[in-house]
Amino acid sequence: MWSEKYRPKSISEMVGNEESRAAVVEWFAKWKKGTKPLLLVGAPGTGKTTIAYLAARQFGYDIIGLNASDVRSKSRINEILTPVLGNISVLGTPMIFVDEVDGIHGRSDYGGVSALVDILKAPAVPIVLAANTDATEKMKSINKAVKTISFKRIPPRLLRVYLEDLLRRQGVQLSPGALIKVITRSKGDIRSTINLAQSLVTGFNPQTEDTFERINVEDGINAFFKANSVEEARSVLYSMQIDPREKINAFYSSIITSELDGATLAKYLQTISQADMLFGKITKTQNWRLLRYLNDTLIKLYQNDDKVRYAQYNLSWPLLNRIRWDAAKIKSMSHAMAKRLHMSSSSFVTICLPFMLSCIKNKSLEPDDDYADIIKKEIEK
Repeated sequence: MWSEKYRPKSISEMVGNEESRAAVVEWFAKWKKGTKPLLLVGAPGTGKTTIAYLAARQFGYDIIGLNASDVRSKSRINEILTPVLGNISVLGTPMIFVDEVDGIHGRSDYGGVSALVDILKAPAVPIVLAANTDATEKMKSINKAVKTISFKRIPPRLLRVYLEDLLRRQGVQLSPGALIKVITRSKGDIRSTINLAQSLVTGFNPQTEDTFERINVEDGINAFFKANSVEEARSVLYSMQIDPREKINAFYSSIITSELDGATLAKYLQTISQADMLFGKITKTQNWRLLRYLNDTLIKLYQNDDKVRYAQYNLSWPLLNRIRWDAAKIKSMSHAMAKRLHMSSSSFVTICLPFMLSCIKNKSLEPDDDYADIIKKEIEK
């Protein structure tokens, strides 16, 4: 995807919001224990998440990324953050990033806000939050405990300059009318601008695209399974204008953590497998025109099923933290295995490794000699 290929590698490569970016850099440069956490507020696609990850890399922090669904209850927050806050010297220099924190709302919040605010009041590590708005009732207590920096929608003139440069580097063209169409529809969302441009170039442009309003991953997954018809579910899929791999992983994580009977789970996973193979073929051949078939594959997941709800991770947080902070041996193994499986190391660790360890433990899989000792030690732990 162009949104990944041309993702900024440094804060200076970002577009727009120069003053806000400078304020974020200043906050990181001056951070010390007890410094008020940072709240980044702005519309989707204005660079809030991107700058959080780039700043973490620039200032040497290992980022712990969370979503609103991870901080909706006090017990969940304690499960996730206590290992980080209580073992700072062991874990190195972590930083906590909570995305879409304004998504904590209604009955789904069981003390999550108050527990989060308690942590925000006495931060032992850098904490950055991101929200589309800070003007909700739930955000009032959070607003008092943070320093807020606003991110504005990217101006059309900047979007046009950026998009023209991207198209030039990609070696493709769009007509002036198509450029205006992309910039107008994206409404200052740079990620949406890139995705829409790639859709037009690759020939994928749904006839009813005007009716699609961009929604985030969590709302998209939940709305998909709550949809009252296939047509409604399909419109939700098109509204989730995110990286295809992220979309596939979101459905996978949500399904695998839901309480489903064996037959239903098998049916869902078969569809996920088909989507995964399709995207694997796209990335291997770089034939991005095939991307038009991804949503047609994922729509097979649809059935009005309240049992499936969005979950960001398919593994428990204790295991995820262990994987995150383990020694170099597991990183070396994951890098080698990821090459063999033609996937990223992080995808191998979070998706394949647990099942691989289980198979080896049950003696249904024998590892290569190069990795046998490493894997056996991991099982013994």
